Amino acid sequence: MGKIKTSIYVDRELWAKFKEHALRIGKDVSSLLEDIMKDEAIEQTLSKALLELAGSEIYCEIDFKPIKPKEGLVSELIRVMRDERAGIP
Repeated sequence: MGKIKTSIYVDRELWAKFKEHALRIGKDVSSLLEDIMKDEAIEQTLSKALLELAGSEIYCEIDFKPIKPKEGLVSELIRVMRDERAGIP
């Protein structure tokens, strides 16, 4: 696959932060941009395939509001639910 040189216009502060991030994770900016573009392309392809499997062309997004337990730790509540599912008294 051949490479091309391109120009883009982005917010100056955002670009500086992006370059700092690339440096922190040990990647050059071009490689990181390519990775992000590949991830986006894969996500679009996967979404399209899932919609086709579901027999729908309508895009929907699940929206919910997390709730806080009235008492106790969440981990304790999850353990109780798992035990109930497993039939453990």
